[in-house]
Amino acid sequence: MNTNPLLLLLASAALLSAQVKSQNEPTNAAEAAAKKAAADKAIDEKYQALKAKLPADQQAWETVLEQNLGSFYLPIHKAEKVAAKSNAWDFVQDDPKLPRVLLIGDSISRGYTQDVRKVMAGKANVYRAPENCGPTANGMKKIEIWLGDGKWDVIHFNFGIHDRKTPAVDYEQRLEALIARMKQTGAKLIFATTTPVPSDTKDGPEIVTQIAEKNAIATRVMQKHGVGINDLHAFLAPQLEGIANPKDVHFNAKGYELMGQQVAKAIEAALK
Repeated sequence: MNTNPLLLLLASAALLSAQVKSQNEPTNAAEAAAKKAAADKAIDEKYQALKAKLPADQQAWETVLEQNLGSFYLPIHKAEKVAAKSNAWDFVQDDPKLPRVLLIGDSISRGYTQDVRKVMAGKANVYRAPENCGPTANGMKKIEIWLGDGKWDVIHFNFGIHDRKTPAVDYEQRLEALIARMKQTGAKLIFATTTPVPSDTKDGPEIVTQIAEKNAIATRVMQKHGVGINDLHAFLAPQLEGIANPKDVHFNAKGYELMGQQVAKAIEAALK
């Protein structure tokens, strides 16, 4: 019986490929979880070794992040630090000659933080709260941590997407309380309206109405208390195409760059 050498070669290659695949790919959920845990452990060990070599003030900041970033953002932060990659929660080397700015907000704010820093380089020390700040309910719990011990010249903040299902009365009352606390710092306050959201997200078209309602409430509250308004919703709405992620509340790099420039513009105006 004659055997085709090419067929034998192909069969051997297929067998080898299957063996390599079986060695490298998890065969079940438990194995996948174990591999992920091992990878996370390795990154954490490198992160802790890196942290131990930092100056005391930078170690203290990393500890604050470890306590507040949570199970989603903390692993991302650790991996980025190990890879020597800059992120929104970088330690800010404060220049005492420059004003101090604090950004408070959710993942949208995280997205434009570094773009704000880029524009404001040499003009202000730009910090951000040590987490995805989420809804006003979280703000009521964590505002003292976010404000820290520093003196702020400007606080640029937003609560909206995560409050879309918050009862209007609760949203308004919490905004009132948060404004009162932030005003105690002596900072000029700027509220950023919640950015536009496509109607085809997983939340459905009602999210558009919910955000419009929350923006209307927030605008009224800010005007009542003399808080500046950075209307990011109105700024972005006419130019969403090409900057908004499809079926998502988030944006691409160009979108965050535009927001960063607009946020920096509002901050610079407040500093004047």
